[in-house]
Amino acid sequence: MLNKYTCRNGVRIVLEEIPTVRSVAIGLWIKTGSRKETPELNGISHFLEHMFFKGTKTKSAREIAESFDSIGGQVNAFTSKEYTCYYAKVLDNHASYALNTLADMFFHSTFDEGELAKEKNVVFEEIKMYEDTPDDIVHDLLSKAVYENHPLGYPILGTEETLETFSQKTLKTYMENTYTPENVVISIAGNVKESFIKDVESLFGDYTGGSNLSSFAEPTFHRNNIVRKKETEQAHLCIGFEGLPVGHKQIYPLIVANNILGGSMSSRLFQEVREQRGLAYSVYSYHTSYEDSGMVTIYGGTGANQMNTLFETIIDTLDQLKATGITDRELANSKEQLKGNLMLSLESTNSRMSRNGKNELILGEHRSMDEMIQIIDAVTKEEVNQIYKQLFTDNYSLSLISPDGELPKTIQ
Repeated sequence: MLNKYTCRNGVRIVLEEIPTVRSVAIGLWIKTGSRKETPELNGISHFLEHMFFKGTKTKSAREIAESFDSIGGQVNAFTSKEYTCYYAKVLDNHASYALNTLADMFFHSTFDEGELAKEKNVVFEEIKMYEDTPDDIVHDLLSKAVYENHPLGYPILGTEETLETFSQKTLKTYMENTYTPENVVISIAGNVKESFIKDVESLFGDYTGGSNLSSFAEPTFHRNNIVRKKETEQAHLCIGFEGLPVGHKQIYPLIVANNILGGSMSSRLFQEVREQRGLAYSVYSYHTSYEDSGMVTIYGGTGANQMNTLFETIIDTLDQLKATGITDRELANSKEQLKGNLMLSLESTNSRMSRNGKNELILGEHRSMDEMIQIIDAVTKEEVNQIYKQLFTDNYSLSLISPDGELPKTIQ
């Protein structure tokens, strides 16, 4: 059962009781990420996330880490384009301890200048590590190609130049203006009573925030090619098509369409590119939804001498789907796979906490498992085929990292 509660200051709490487990997952979800940054502050959301673990007024960085290890729990965080999440998973008898520690990090992190300097170096190394993984960074290049100078095109990690400028004051000002109560959702899932909501409210129900004036301009989809020459063993290719925003009425036909295209081992791309032609070890597609936009990405990695063939095979696969559509078997299999993935994922308290937190933060609504299954079952072949014709046009962007730095011949 899902319980929802809004504190007097606007902080929202969602709590799902699962009495059949012995764990509790708690997540602090904040509606800010690289999308709310200016060029000068690019990377601050991610860096702030790091600094939450570097000490509070009562605990050092080491004591925060040891405090969860000592109770057999886990604590972590991540930053995305549109939100940041701090979360812990512990045994049910340690739920209050985990909540209080997360609240301590949220309200009392000191952002000590000495720790700031050390953590900047850690993030510098993270950026370098990212640069050494072309199969990751090619996706960031695609975002830059599609969104250009819009914040959705910014790298989540920021740059060494922007990180150098961050200070204790910069972090506190940014946090005051973005970690405002209306931007915060606290999601709890596991073996915990509804009364736990009162414990959350006592910690988070009274604080106030700053101006929350950050801009939120709607992005435009651009057609660009970004190519980077780099000494790599493989060429890494991403193709991006305009997708759909969160909550769009066609989002479920798109989810099914993407699954058939490149979301599984039985997908058209996997079977054609890898199984039939042996062109790539890794080939897949995925859809990213933002509040007011979306993007479908196709990725493939192959030898530089096979890049033209890989690109042509991907485009041919899309053309075939648009021309002849999907089969009844593909539709049925995809639906069953999606329903299976959904149900299996929700056997974890962490997954339920994440699902409820994101739904409340971004959509403001929650659907039951039965409702989700009904929606997936209702997707028709005609809706899926229409998605292919609607989205997979010649209006796409491309990013490529390869040893020769040359675009596929068919688009030069």
